Amino acid sequence: MAATDPFDLIVTVVAGVIALAVLSQLLSQRVRIPAPAFFLVAAALAALFLPPVSAHTRLLDERIVSIALAVILFDGGMHIGWRRFRAAAAPIVWLGILGTALTAAAVAASAHFIFGFGITAALLLGAALSPTDPAVVFSVLGRKEIGGRSGTILEGESGANDPVGIAIMASLLAASGTGWAAVGSGALEFLLQLGIGAAVGIVGGFGLRLLLHRLVLPNEALASVIAIACGVFLYGAGAVAHGSGFLAIFVAGILVGDLRAPYKTEITRFSSGAASLAEIVAFTVLGLTVQLDYVLRPEVWLTGLGIAALLVFVIRPVLVGLVALPIRIDWGERAFVLWAGLKGAVPILLGLLVVSAGAPGAHELYAVVFVVVLVSVVLQGGLVPLLGRVLRVPMRELETRPWALDVRFASPPQNLERHTVEAGSPADGAAAGQLIAGDSAWIAMVSRAGEMVPVRNSTRLQAGDVVLTDIDDDNDVSALFEGPRD
Repeated sequence: MAATDPFDLIVTVVAGVIALAVLSQLLSQRVRIPAPAFFLVAAALAALFLPPVSAHTRLLDERIVSIALAVILFDGGMHIGWRRFRAAAAPIVWLGILGTALTAAAVAASAHFIFGFGITAALLLGAALSPTDPAVVFSVLGRKEIGGRSGTILEGESGANDPVGIAIMASLLAASGTGWAAVGSGALEFLLQLGIGAAVGIVGGFGLRLLLHRLVLPNEALASVIAIACGVFLYGAGAVAHGSGFLAIFVAGILVGDLRAPYKTEITRFSSGAASLAEIVAFTVLGLTVQLDYVLRPEVWLTGLGIAALLVFVIRPVLVGLVALPIRIDWGERAFVLWAGLKGAVPILLGLLVVSAGAPGAHELYAVVFVVVLVSVVLQGGLVPLLGRVLRVPMRELETRPWALDVRFASPPQNLERHTVEAGSPADGAAAGQLIAGDSAWIAMVSRAGEMVPVRNSTRLQAGDVVLTDIDDDNDVSALFEGPRD
């Protein structure tokens, strides 16, 4: 019998791990612990039986996680879309930039004055722990959709502050000088990263909109592939131009999100699946780089627990809460947004960058970041659904609908629009015949909880209904299905 090829064994193990990771989503729903925590801990335990991570392997891990994060940000941007982003653009940018910078400064000050870190190490730790993580936020929410501006703010902030946190870290590592002088010398680098990244994302996003709208490929699979490929291309282009590639791909995703284009449904589904796989890859790869012998040292895990407690109970709710005061949302929703700022793959990736840069005490810093992320994912993430109910955040469960009826058109269906009835909207509880009067528009189809509802003049719509409208003029009926906005 021929000897087993090591490559075949690797393929078998990797495929099996991915399949188990996908199935772990079911376990996550039962035990109320976010799935990324399972990926991270399991990979860290597996690392005990693997050879130590070399500098070459660490560089490869950084690149794999960077691409995975780019895919997650592109999908997150598409999920938000331009219409939702525009309604909450100011709060997202405000929290994404000022809130992230304040978090970095507060963590750095705590690490230096309370836990005795040197100034340089404290600044690096603050930068690493400043961003929240879109992958964990989306994973924790699962099949739940948050209504109103709070959901858009939470998702938008988690996507926007990743490029900001990464830009802060890149600026510190590239800055000349040491200590607090590094902050001043890295300020220009930080602004350039965000400015160039935003410019590449805007130009590339509009270009991608034009491409997807006009280019009709032989099948939907190719359209999905070219959309993801173009998004990753913009990430690379932003990085090559010495800007934030992560901001570029996030902005491009937002601009493409609301686009009506051929195969758009397939593109959205493919992007969502790619982002789920990217989440598994990112947390697994990062977990394999963790050295548990550092994590289990009392001075490391106690420091990590202390910083995590400050982040969860002081820095995020109090300091970032003060920054969020000008944002007009309900106090319960405000508290929910502040609690749900979860740490995840991005802080660990930034900690890995510190290790690769050879900073003094880098392995201890990396271990502290790992502890903080684990506490955030398990404690904060596990309590998100409960707090959502306690704080009465408008949230609805998305029904699982595994069956679909596919209807294809040879030309763009100019008159057909798809809407979801939001709670408190004019359509919520209204009769179909009274909602849209006249011959210029009518409701063609209603789907409720996965079942078709016969459409009559007396049919009353409910929150969560998916409605297909047919409009034969320039009327815009979208406001009829949107809930109240602050």
